[in-house]
Amino acid sequence: MSDQRNPQPPGDGPVFHGSVSHSQFAWNNETVTQNQQSNTAVAPGYEALAERVNELLRQLPQAGLPEQDREDAAAAAEEVLAEITRPEPVEEGRVRRALATLRGALAPVATGVAAGTTMGAQEWALAAIGGLTGTG
Repeated sequence: MSDQRNPQPPGDGPVFHGSVSHSQFAWNNETVTQNQQSNTAVAPGYEALAERVNELLRQLPQAGLPEQDREDAAAAAEEVLAEITRPEPVEEGRVRRALATLRGALAPVATGVAAGTTMGAQEWALAAIGGLTGTG
């Protein structure tokens, strides 16, 4: 089997060799806003946390975060949601660790340490961390 790749001319969409699920893609865009909705049942007692994290995810694209920080925060937020919406009983330790990871992903932005951080992004990250504090 050869490892030759067939380059796609500009303007054509991406080509996937293998399965792809639960993903969002955008190309040839200057700006993109993408949202996903999770219609999975939230474990009892975690409804407010799910609401906060979903709101954080909704606001994340407009928060002005540098790309890597935005990706890290989104991944951590998705981890929190995955834990509180899984069919098995929620593991408190996993929720606390996932929330710590999420707050950690936002901390460099909140403190202005992250390169490319705007004042609006700092304020947003501080408010987001404040909303997550005491929830895990």
